Amino acid sequence: MVLHGSRRTGGEPGDGAVRRDGSAAAGHDAHDAGSLPPAGSRHDALVYDTADDVAAAAAPWLLEGLEAGDAAVIATGPGTAGPLWEAVGRDPRVVVVERHRLYRSRTPTAITAFRRFAEQHAASGRLVRCVGEVDFGATPADWREWQAYESVINDAFAPLPLWGLCVFSSALPDPLLTSALHTHPGVVTPDGRAANPDYVDPAAYLRALPVPDEPLEATAPALADDDITDYAGLRHAVRAHLDSVDGPADVLEDFLMAVDEMTSNAVRHGSPPAGLRLWTAPGRLVATVRDSGRGLDDPFAGYGPAHGEDLSHGGMGLWLARQLCDHVAIRRDDAGTSVRLSTSWT
Repeated sequence: MVLHGSRRTGGEPGDGAVRRDGSAAAGHDAHDAGSLPPAGSRHDALVYDTADDVAAAAAPWLLEGLEAGDAAVIATGPGTAGPLWEAVGRDPRVVVVERHRLYRSRTPTAITAFRRFAEQHAASGRLVRCVGEVDFGATPADWREWQAYESVINDAFAPLPLWGLCVFSSALPDPLLTSALHTHPGVVTPDGRAANPDYVDPAAYLRALPVPDEPLEATAPALADDDITDYAGLRHAVRAHLDSVDGPADVLEDFLMAVDEMTSNAVRHGSPPAGLRLWTAPGRLVATVRDSGRGLDDPFAGYGPAHGEDLSHGGMGLWLARQLCDHVAIRRDDAGTSVRLSTSWT
């Protein structure tokens, strides 16, 4: 049994408790619980082999926090939640949350849930400690959403009283284990908690994170307009096409709204020509919206609501699109900027 620190592959559990928190951290080192300042987030990673590894590292840390006046939350997968719950002695002060109620299905809603929990449940001058475990999904596009999330929250949660220990099974694919070390400023090993030498600045990490290929983009689109001059007419054409798709009405309506937001941004704020291509397949929709400018250069754009009238750098429209679609990928090249939206259902 080993707790990996710098691996270079880079209530009852599940009871649906309402209380929620951010991601988590753990361990003992030169920074013990009493020496840490009370405000500001911390974000640590633990790569584990067995559920007992998680319990051994995280239970003492959670109990320490409770004695200091911190809140304590477990939001991990079912395989790790049970042993950790037992290791804290089923202490009723430890809140066990079914992880999908906390992380939600899409990253902006997870960020919002964490922020609200911290604001509502952290005692004055104290922290919310959470042991968290992301479900990365089944596809490279799913992985990318949550890899980006793990980096974004270093910025999004910076002022919040959150201390997170994110736990990662060593059985995860190598790209996910690599990203775990690149997105967490601290690591927890058998020797305790330490600064992570593999941590990458979030802006640099997000800009370098590859966008996986989408096979449908290599096929003929169901609808295409590479030089939009009649925006209203194109909008009606997209709606008419989606009306013919056999899929859940709410999913189709969400996708239509996201396409409309991104197309409107490209036409209003991008450099012409702006274009839209739409692909459909059984159980799947993909759209790419492009303009000829070099906008959307903020890697954190769309992970929280933006205010103001200038949406050219990623405003309310991109934030909505991230909530309405399974995957949102922004690409920039010599030809301009594109936003690829995709959604699936079974």
